[in-house]
Amino acid sequence: MKHTDISFLKNEATKKDYLNQTVTVCGWVRTSRDSKNMAFMEINDGTTFKHLQIVIDKSQGVENPEAMHLGTSVKVTGTAVEGRQGALEINAQEIEVLGTCPADYPLQKKRHTVEFLRTMPHLRGRTNLFNAVLRVRSVLAQAIHSYFQSKDYVYINTPLITGSDCEGAGEMFQVTTNGFTKEYDNAEDYYANDFFGKKAGLSVSGQLEGEVAAMAMGKIYTFGPSFRAENSNTPKHLSEFWHIEPEVAFAELPDIIEIAEDMVKTVIRTVLEKCPDEMAFFNERIEPGIIDRLTDLINNDFGVCDYTEAIRLLKESGQKFQYPVEWGCDLQTEHERYISETVFKKAVFVTNYPKEIKSFYMKQNDDGKTVAAVDLLVPGVGEIIGGSEREADYDRLVAAMKERDMNLDLYTDYLELRKYGSVPHGGFGLGFERLIMYVTGVANIRDVILYPRSVGSIR
Repeated sequence: MKHTDISFLKNEATKKDYLNQTVTVCGWVRTSRDSKNMAFMEINDGTTFKHLQIVIDKSQGVENPEAMHLGTSVKVTGTAVEGRQGALEINAQEIEVLGTCPADYPLQKKRHTVEFLRTMPHLRGRTNLFNAVLRVRSVLAQAIHSYFQSKDYVYINTPLITGSDCEGAGEMFQVTTNGFTKEYDNAEDYYANDFFGKKAGLSVSGQLEGEVAAMAMGKIYTFGPSFRAENSNTPKHLSEFWHIEPEVAFAELPDIIEIAEDMVKTVIRTVLEKCPDEMAFFNERIEPGIIDRLTDLINNDFGVCDYTEAIRLLKESGQKFQYPVEWGCDLQTEHERYISETVFKKAVFVTNYPKEIKSFYMKQNDDGKTVAAVDLLVPGVGEIIGGSEREADYDRLVAAMKERDMNLDLYTDYLELRKYGSVPHGGFGLGFERLIMYVTGVANIRDVILYPRSVGSIR
C-alpha cells in the first residue's frame, strides 16, 4: 500500500518536500470533532509521536462518517498545507476506511489510568503514554548497541536455556518436556528421562557464558531476555526482563565503574537528543522536571560510596525506615533512594558489599568480609546496575561455592576459566526496563514493556 509515513510530514528537515503536494497517509484516528461545514480528525501511524491533522471540507463531498470514530484505521489522500504554528496538515480529497471501529472501543477518553491500560496490553500502545514509552525504549536499545559497538565490544548471544543458576539463588523457571506424572520415584530419575537428561531452566543472567566469551574476545556484551521466578510484586520487578551485561577482561572494579558511568550518560544523552517530543510529554504529564534531572545527571560526576559508609549514613540519618539498617543487611529500595536522593542528590555507586549478601563469583576483598561489588543507585528508582570484579582465583572461587553448598560439577566450564590463563576481569548487569523507568519517569516496570510477565499474571 503506497503511502507516506507521517514522520516525514512532521520532521522539520523533510516536511518542506511535501508542502503543497498531494500525499497519501495512513493511520488510526486518535481524535475527531465535527461541525456544520467542517470536520477534523487527528491520525497517527506510529512512525512519530506527533499526530497529523486531517481537515475535511464537507462542501467537497469527501466526508465519511465512519472514518470519524476513534480507533478507526483510515487511508487519506489530500494536499499537505501549512497549518497552525507551521505544522503540516492534510486538506482531505479522499478518505478510505481500512478498518472500522465500533462504539465499544475502550480508548474513548483522552486520558486513562495506567492500571486500566494494563488490562489491555494489545491496545495501550495506541495511547500517547505508551507510544512515547515504546519509542524511547527503541532509541535506548539502539543507543546501547551503538555505545558498545563504537568501543569495539563484541555482541554475544548467550543461552536462554541453562543447566546452572548464575545467581545461585534457586529462582529459575524449570524447562522440561515431562508433563505431570507419577512414573518416577525421585527427582534424579525424573530429570534423567527429561529432554536434556538433567535439570534445566531459563537463564537468570548471561554472565557466566559472557565471561567465557570475554576470556577469548576481551570485551563483550549481551543484550537479551532474562527470567527470574522471584515471588515479588513490587513496581520494579518482572519475571521476564531485558538485560544488558558487558564483561571485560583485564579490568578491575574502578574500570567497571568508569564504563558503567560513561555508558549510562551516553545513552541518556542520546534519548534527550533524539526524543525531544516524547521527553517533553514525560516532563509535562509524568514527572515534571525530568529533563532537568537527566541533564544534571549527564553533566555531573556520579558519587562513589563504600557500603560501610552507606550504612553509617543511613543509621545516622534520623529517618525511620520500614526495613531496619545494620551492617550486613541488603539495601532495600527505600535505603537506595535515600542515599541517592537525599544524601548525594545524584547517581551514586555503592561498593564493597558484605560477601554473604552477594553472589559467589564476586572477587573477595583482602578484609575477608567484603567483595568487590558495585551497585549504581539513581534518584527515583534505586538500583539500576549491579556489577563486580569477578573472582579470578580458582581456589577462592571454589571455596566460595562450597560455602554455599553449590554443585561444582554444574560449573566445570566456568571454573576452568580460572585454570587456563585467568586474568582480572569484571562486568555488570543493567536492567533495561529499570533504565527506561528512570529515563521516562514511569513509576511501574509493568508499564515500560509491551507484555509484562509477573507473579500470577501472564497474557
